[in-house]
Amino acid sequence: MLPTSRPTAPRRRLRAALLTAAAACLVAAVLPPPEPTPLGIGDPLFPHLGNPGYDVAEYDIAFTYHGGNTTPLDAVTKIDAWATERLERVNLDFSHGTVSAVQVNGLPAEFATAGEDLVVEPLLPLEAGSRLRITVEHTSDPRGEGSAGGWVRTSDGLAMANQADAAHRVFPSNDHPADKALFTFRITAPSELTAVANGVRESKKKHGSTTTWGYRTRHPMATELAQVSIGTSAVPTREGPGGLPLRDVVPAKDRTALERWLKKTPDQLKWMEGKVGRYPFETYGVLIADAETGYELETQTLSLFERRLFVNGLFPEWYVDSIMVHELAHQWFGDSVSPRTWADLWLNEGHATWYEALYSEEKAGHPLEARMREAYRRSDQWRAEGGPPAAPKPPSPGQKISLFRPVVYDGSALVLYALRQTIGNDAFDRLERAWVSDYRDGTATTQDFARLAGRIADRDLTAFFQGWLYAERTPAMPGHADWRTSVPAKAAVPAKPPAR
Repeated sequence: MLPTSRPTAPRRRLRAALLTAAAACLVAAVLPPPEPTPLGIGDPLFPHLGNPGYDVAEYDIAFTYHGGNTTPLDAVTKIDAWATERLERVNLDFSHGTVSAVQVNGLPAEFATAGEDLVVEPLLPLEAGSRLRITVEHTSDPRGEGSAGGWVRTSDGLAMANQADAAHRVFPSNDHPADKALFTFRITAPSELTAVANGVRESKKKHGSTTTWGYRTRHPMATELAQVSIGTSAVPTREGPGGLPLRDVVPAKDRTALERWLKKTPDQLKWMEGKVGRYPFETYGVLIADAETGYELETQTLSLFERRLFVNGLFPEWYVDSIMVHELAHQWFGDSVSPRTWADLWLNEGHATWYEALYSEEKAGHPLEARMREAYRRSDQWRAEGGPPAAPKPPSPGQKISLFRPVVYDGSALVLYALRQTIGNDAFDRLERAWVSDYRDGTATTQDFARLAGRIADRDLTAFFQGWLYAERTPAMPGHADWRTSVPAKAAVPAKPPAR
């Protein structure tokens, strides 16, 4: 039947819409999709780190270790997340492994690499607010330049050192501390080895010549704090304050020799809790690895230390104790309260250095004021070399851990000393406790800290923080008019401090 009159307006609009849709499909069929490109969340120091459009809730990561620390591990990484915007593609940070298959919500997905991103294209677009599960079958390669981070090869296996941007050398992820998530690890290894990871062990199952170990965190964690240790290890246990379960991971051959250090942890925890409140996680311990990394690291619930720090006799006891407290303090400052951007790093390292120095004063008689006066003397030079504490210069090309310069350690602890001089000891102590309580299990910025300090001190601290955190030259130290800085020199960048 042919129509005897012209279509009405709604029918004309419908016909136009159908023609437009048909034209769009024709164009899509003719034009190839845009090339995969690496993305980022806009961190000024690591512009391609992290990815927009989704929020990770949980990682479930399975590693199969075949018994040689130069052989790639087989792995399956499952990522449960929420789409925060409509996504036709999902970018994950991942490098240093081979991807064999990807699924999104149980359906096969196309994938490609772009820079250090794995770009996943699901069969159907993901709508904002929808839940998604991404499953990636891949290898995880421990070979390569050790200074780049990721897997650390030890004398008997592997450990992890992912700070600042190296977790994606180990597993696909949204590799930025702004997106914290729960973690489950399942590690299969030859049964003569021991596998340990962040959190609490939930399972251990033997299958012939291999054993699968299962661990889960009970608090969200940044990817840079993930830890998996595989090796010929002993795992001594004990109790901390309030019955907190403690477990250490050490080379089995050194179990007895290291006990004098391991038994210090309960008292160190008690000391830290006396300063800032209850320990924020489900367990704690130290992982002593027979490897040379050049640093120690605050991986969540299981801090990484080099074996030589404890057994070579090169360092005095008070110094080793203070480094142990430095990494312990990070469990509050950096792990529980994580930086929103990497420019907020001073909040991590400045606080850990502060409690390291305070512990040395109270327990070993090394005056905090003397250390801060020396830091003040050198502060202008540190600012010239690395930038102000809250506006650090980008890391050197190809040396991303060069971000960890003296200005974020003693140079940032100096800011806290100046703040205490300004607002008084009582207000400062209340600020520290409120900071780790108010932002527990979350992320926070320099601006958050400044606002909280002003509220607790009941005064405007804008000028204080502007000068101490962002100025090229160090302000005058309150209460110490005689302190002077040295003239900044164009010296070589100092060696990286031993603790991160």
